[in-house]
Amino acid sequence: MLADKRWGSKMHRIVIADDHGLYRRGLRLALTAGVPDAEIFDASCFDAVITLLEQQASIDLAILDLNMPGLFDQEILGDVMSAYPHTHFAIVSADDSRAEILKALSIGLHGYIVKSQRDEEVVLAVNEMLAGRIYVPALLSRASDGQGQTHPSTERLSARRRVGIGSLARLTSRQREVLKFMAEGYSNKEIARKLEIAEATTKIHAAAIMRELGVRNRTEAAVLLQNWLANNEG
Repeated sequence: MLADKRWGSKMHRIVIADDHGLYRRGLRLALTAGVPDAEIFDASCFDAVITLLEQQASIDLAILDLNMPGLFDQEILGDVMSAYPHTHFAIVSADDSRAEILKALSIGLHGYIVKSQRDEEVVLAVNEMLAGRIYVPALLSRASDGQGQTHPSTERLSARRRVGIGSLARLTSRQREVLKFMAEGYSNKEIARKLEIAEATTKIHAAAIMRELGVRNRTEAAVLLQNWLANNEG
């Protein structure tokens, strides 16, 4: 109905995904003021992002914090981008290192927003990406290539690569549901029917689970789950 009132304008649909509610609210306020005709959706974890992409038609831009629960690395983000080719994706992060920015852009993201940027810079970035252009923060030209420092987000990603039963605790609720059915031998199509989600969504969750657990196939994932259940009985 709103689109009818504003003839000729396009209603942009944007997802803001970050597990910090304060940052989500602040970004929502900035975009509401700076991006005309924007419909904004919030997500606090990877499960919520996938649900929005699946259920809401024509999401134009998804702005994702790489460190939110369930989104373990940029490889998983690559799977999501492949499944939703008509949506533009960007990372928002506290890490302003040149290496991380270039790595993110190299996988095909439309932009990289640093949390320390001013509201007007973020609004400019979002408008650039909605127009189909790649946004690179101006600080990239000033940033060094790390100068031998280890950045916090890199440390967190390395820690998430550790393999073992402890990795199960980092799975989201939806990922645990998918893992349970995987361990019972169900195919992606069967899991999708049982959970009433798209098969492509099931594939994304399955890939994320196996990467986070450090397993090569569903059999290894099932064994890891069985061991965890055995150790936690009672």
